[in-house]
Amino acid sequence: HKSVGLPHNPMKAIIAPRPIAWVASAGSDGSMNLAPYSFFNGISDDPAMIAISVATNPDGSQKDTLRNIEETREFTINIVGEAHAEEMNISSGNYPYGESEFEAAGLSLSPSETIKVPRVAQAPASLECTHFQTIALPKGPDGGYYSLILGTVTGVYLDDAIIVDGKISYEKYAPLSRLGYRDYAKV
Repeated sequence: HKSVGLPHNPMKAIIAPRPIAWVASAGSDGSMNLAPYSFFNGISDDPAMIAISVATNPDGSQKDTLRNIEETREFTINIVGEAHAEEMNISSGNYPYGESEFEAAGLSLSPSETIKVPRVAQAPASLECTHFQTIALPKGPDGGYYSLILGTVTGVYLDDAIIVDGKISYEKYAPLSRLGYRDYAKV
């Protein structure tokens, strides 16, 4: 960003909009974690697979999401609907391990069909996933790095309210996407 004369790195603003993976994961001790990630997308549909890129914490330690996924090998990706932007922002806080972002944001858990990790009950759509592979990405100039998590989709949840004539209605679905900085957009 310094090379283009801007105070903030514009990369996230350039690659926009980005879908948001609201990732629910469980530790081997049963503790739940919920965190949003906007370096996320589908990478294939046969088999159905996704990718999420998770940064390290400022002190270099793993985020709870990566730790949990590698421990239990399961997670759900919940889509943030327009009505739950505030809850998503609350869940992005830096909570101590074991403290529930679900509780902090006033969200409920619903059981998944194909895995043990629950989904966000209020989400209009969710993907149930198993861990396929983690790839450590190169360290940046400041020493931080990202881990790329690849997951296989084993189940899909759709709220009946977003289905019209057998298709997802984007007007009713209204998924949020991340732009740059603290800006969001909806379809």
